[in-house]
Amino acid sequence: MPAYSTNMRLKFPILALILELVTILLYALFVVYDDGESSGHDAKDNSSDPHHEKSNPVALYPMFQDVHVMIFIGFGFLMTFLKRYGFSSVGLNLLLAAFGLQWGLLLQNMWHMHDGKIMVSVGSMINADFSTATVLISFGAVLGKTSPVQLLIMTLLEITTFCINEHLAVTMLGASDIGASMTIHAFGAYFGLAVARVLYRPGLRNGHDNEGSVYHSDLFAMIGTVYLWMFWPSFNSAIAEPGAAQLRAIVNTYFSLAACTLAAYATSSLVEGKGKLDMVHIQNATLAGGVAVGTCADMAIGPFGAMVIGVCAGIISTLGFKFLSPILASSLGIQDTCGVHNLHGMPGILGGLAGILAALLGKKENVFPGTQAAALASSIGFALVGGAITGLILKLPFWGQPPDQNCFDDSIYWEVPEEEEEAGESLAHADHSKNKSEP
Repeated sequence: MPAYSTNMRLKFPILALILELVTILLYALFVVYDDGESSGHDAKDNSSDPHHEKSNPVALYPMFQDVHVMIFIGFGFLMTFLKRYGFSSVGLNLLLAAFGLQWGLLLQNMWHMHDGKIMVSVGSMINADFSTATVLISFGAVLGKTSPVQLLIMTLLEITTFCINEHLAVTMLGASDIGASMTIHAFGAYFGLAVARVLYRPGLRNGHDNEGSVYHSDLFAMIGTVYLWMFWPSFNSAIAEPGAAQLRAIVNTYFSLAACTLAAYATSSLVEGKGKLDMVHIQNATLAGGVAVGTCADMAIGPFGAMVIGVCAGIISTLGFKFLSPILASSLGIQDTCGVHNLHGMPGILGGLAGILAALLGKKENVFPGTQAAALASSIGFALVGGAITGLILKLPFWGQPPDQNCFDDSIYWEVPEEEEEAGESLAHADHSKNKSEP
């Protein structure tokens, strides 16, 4: 691939500005405030929505801020483990989230317009952040191997696909997925894996000098882990029915995360040499309990039930990082940079299965095993098909994708401080020399 193809001077600004201008036009035509006073809007139109803030339009703002922190700090810093890709991990996370939340709010609410208008409330902003989470999960699967242009296109297509599936699974089928184990986590993971498979790079099958961490990059990634861990109860409870259901969602997530963490630490020590802990496991598998308990977070499964789900998630996630990821890369050609299959994919499926079981046991009224199973199948199906189509579009040669030798390196798309660039080159040269000298 010729080096000049990565030049972003025209293609990136033009695409970014066109997307924003189109979005602004759509907002001018269709979006108004949901403050109960907007022209042509009667508050009773939202009487069936338990999250409509009739008495206090900003009642959900603290929950919104918690979710916002997860999206922009949690996801962003979680991906900073790559030693030469920190600018992109945090910076492109901000870019994709900023566009995604605008696009997501439009598409999620096109099914629920009032007099031809989309009503913006804090609740709809929370849901827009949720739609953005799917993209940031998929971003982890292709981290380091895609250009900003490719990622903006992926955001546009993935959120569109997500909103169709969410409407089908939750609104039409009536499935319960309050913490979105199926519709966000499983969907985002398998969408990203499908994209990664289509964009498979044979030149990276034996790894890359920059596809690894250093001490401080792993420490930065733990910042993301801790933020996500702390605020996950808000993520799973933000749109739950206020009252007992919301309390259950908070408590269940709280205990699932705690139990998951113990299980992840124990499993990591068990499978690693000399019983040492692997920071990759700790950064990721400790969060799997929040993913897995999402579908039945607001159901009456009991704190002990949440703990059982958390333990299973922690074990499955850690074993996935240790044993399954290498198999996916070597046998199936799925180069999953961040291991999203282990943190979001398998725990998302576990959450969907837990929801089916909870429905069988009658843990929530008007929730049925068949619709839960259909929602899980729909989420995975839409993700795989949508991801494969998106991958084929992103594979076109003019999107500025980095050549193999420049993957996992900020300097191809960012101005990098000179001393850092020189240090990285020296480190890469030292690693190369070491590899040549070893038998």
